[in-house]
Amino acid sequence: MYKDKKVAVVLPAYNAEKTLQKTLEEIPTELVDIIILGDDNSLDNTVELARGLGIQEICKHDINKGYGANQKTLYTKALELEADIVVMVHPDYQYTPLLIPAMVNIIGEGLYDVVLGSRILGKGALIGGMPKYKYVANRFLTFFQNLLVSHKLSEYHTGYRAFSAEVLQGIKFMENSDDFVFDNQMLSQIIMKEYGIAEITCPTKYFEEASSINFKRSMTYGIGVLKTSIIHRLHKWKLIKSKLY
Repeated sequence: MYKDKKVAVVLPAYNAEKTLQKTLEEIPTELVDIIILGDDNSLDNTVELARGLGIQEICKHDINKGYGANQKTLYTKALELEADIVVMVHPDYQYTPLLIPAMVNIIGEGLYDVVLGSRILGKGALIGGMPKYKYVANRFLTFFQNLLVSHKLSEYHTGYRAFSAEVLQGIKFMENSDDFVFDNQMLSQIIMKEYGIAEITCPTKYFEEASSINFKRSMTYGIGVLKTSIIHRLHKWKLIKSKLY
């Protein structure tokens, strides 16, 4: 608990057997009330390992539905369990859970509604091994998005995020894509609703076991990001009416 607020950590997992334990070891269990693992029909022993490590809340998809669909399942479950603060951490150990206390503190004190762990603030991304083409694409897409959605973030593409329950209840995240562009659609919804967003510097690690989408899927993701930003602007101008908002 954080000042009588229930804290949940949600883990969107797919083939995370090799990194799950390292991730769990850094989660501050004295602060976190609930750990929820969402398994998107992994081909390895992620679920069996999670049970062996004592994770009681496991949501398993019978078929592979996608990264966005996994988050939908996790946020719905966290709200059902009456969590007040929800932190998403990838169980591939690309982001360290050691920042959870800082993220929870920012939301728990009412300073901001959302906290993002940014790889771009500072020099963490390239030092951590982010491929240069991904870094360049990240900077280009972020510049374009900031212009279109009239906001200012260092990056929109981090998978390390914390939300108040009010945010999850206040946006239509179930209308979002089941694929990777879910993350961007969610931020678009949050900005449209004018929730406060904080960013903290986050180190990152790129290594063989860490999940990463290939170049082809990165291109599909980038096109989806641009489309999301254009839809955001057109909806803001009342030229179209999008179901996302």
